[in-house]
Parts: sequence; structure tokens; C-alpha cells
Amino acid sequence: MKAVILNKDFKLENGFAEKPQPKNNEVLIQIKASGFNPIDYQMLENELERKLISSPILGRELSGIVVEKGADATQFNIGDEVFCGSGSMGSNGTYAEFISVPEVIVSLKPKNISFEQAASIPSAGLTSLQIFKRLKLQPEQTILITGAAGGVGSFLIKILLAHQIENFVITVGSKENKQMFLNLGLKDHQIVNYRESNLVENILKANQHRPFDIGIDLVGNYMAEVTAQVLKINGTYVDVTALVTKEAHEILFNKGTLIMNISNYAYSMVKQYDYYKNSLEEIAGLIENGAIVPSQHKIIGDLSLETVLKAHFILKNNQTQGHKLIMKNS
Repeated sequence: MKAVILNKDFKLENGFAEKPQPKNNEVLIQIKASGFNPIDYQMLENELERKLISSPILGRELSGIVVEKGADATQFNIGDEVFCGSGSMGSNGTYAEFISVPEVIVSLKPKNISFEQAASIPSAGLTSLQIFKRLKLQPEQTILITGAAGGVGSFLIKILLAHQIENFVITVGSKENKQMFLNLGLKDHQIVNYRESNLVENILKANQHRPFDIGIDLVGNYMAEVTAQVLKINGTYVDVTALVTKEAHEILFNKGTLIMNISNYAYSMVKQYDYYKNSLEEIAGLIENGAIVPSQHKIIGDLSLETVLKAHFILKNNQTQGHKLIMKNS
């Protein structure tokens, strides 16, 4: 099968790989579309993420059609349209024509969306839903969300609104992204431009000059420090990036902050695969009944090295403009 492959020199190249054969409990999926994530390029540059590489073919989320089943796979029929976050649980990554994955991590694609829209959901959707469920939010709690225009942020905000939770402030970096959230129903005072000066003061002002109960940090580094500064004593810091600086960690420790680490990878470590299926089915239900809509997506191109490198460049340089980047695989 055609694929984009990581060679021995740790460079990506166009190539071919053997078409995977599904194991007893697996389904073989013909990939119709796959989504790009920051971890895709971070695996090539960062030692921590590099440890997650399980195949020379990268890519971690997809939508497609079931074309073959293992002997013990009973949950899907040939021809079913499905989507999943394959992570490192598949035979290979999603920069390929086919992938074999355990059927217990797969969900039927929502009927009312395209393959491209479905491929934009798993990583951001699973992360957002995990944040929402683990926080057990109360309506009176005040929340800061940094980097809201990214895939996780925009999806999380749709989940919050679908559950009538509106007491939050977000940071964005452009007028276009601000308008996107105004169109979703947010108020002007809830949206802070992180590029403007006096960022800490502006964030606190948006919360009636009070520190926040919860900070959901989707950016890390400098924004981890900002988030730490605006949290109340004994507040909660939700870490999605593992990019907390030494300075931020010191502030969080001194404030007695509860740090909540968010990792979808954790469930694959203990083979708790039903987490993936159940979460995706819940998200599919929200989409099919109209409670939320998928994030905006942008098709970068067809399956090729050129498409992958272009997507990695856009992600690395923060030029997504609030769009999930998608590769068509057919």
C-alpha cells in the first residue's frame, strides 16, 4: 500500500508498505481521511514524544470504511463507515491507505458528516471530553481556557455550551478567531487577545478582577505561567501539553494548586480500550442530534509527502487559523 514513511535517517519519504492483515480482534480500515496533530511533528523533534513512535508510518486519527475483519471481530460489518483515534494502537499510522486496529477503539461515523469532518474529531474530541468529564464542572466555577482556537479548545467550548456551562474566559490571538467565537455565542468580554499588553490584568478584568477556579492550559510555556498567576489559591490547573515551565510549576506549588494531567495515551497503556469507543460514541451522538458541530477543517491535499510536510509546517508555525488540518487518503 502507498504510505508516507519515516526512514532510517529519521526523515519522511513517499513509499510503500505491506498492507496489514487484521488480527482476530481487529478490523482493517481503508482510510478515507486522516487528521494532523502537533504531536505528529513533535515526534520528529522531541524526545518525550519520540517514545510514542510505534511504526515508521505516523498519524493518529482517521475515518474510513471497514473492508476486512478478524475472526473474532463482530461489532462491525464490511462497508461500515467508521472513525477512530488510532494513536499507537494500530498496525501502523494513518499516513497510509489502510490500517488495522482493535475494533474496540472504533466507532461508527456520525451519519450527518463527511469523512473529512469525521477525521477532524478523534484527538480533539477525546481530549475535550476527558477534560469535561474529569473536572465535573459546577455552573458557578470560573474557568480560563488558553489557546481556545486550536482543535481541543474549540471542541471543548462546544461541549461546554452544549451542557449550558458559560462561565469561562478564553484567549485567542487574532480578530478572525475572536469572530469565530462571537459567532458561537460568546460575549465580547469573555475573549482576551493574548497578543495585547497587560495580559494578566486583561484576563483578570474579564473575570471581574477575580482569580479563576480552574485554568485549562492548551498552550504551555509562557501561557502556563500566565495561567498559574491568575488561578486562585487551591485552584485547579488542567495540563494538556506537558509544557509547564519551572516558573509556572513553582507558582502552582506555592498556591497549593491541584494539577490535572490529561492524556488519552494513558488508557492504551492499561489496555482500557472501551474508553476510546465509548467516548467517540458519545461525541457522535452529540453531533448527530445537533448539540455540537465538528470543528472547521481544511483539506491540505491527498496522501503524499508534500501534504504531510505542508501540514507539519502549518502546525509548527501556528498558522491553522482555527482549522483542523486534513489529508484525503483516496
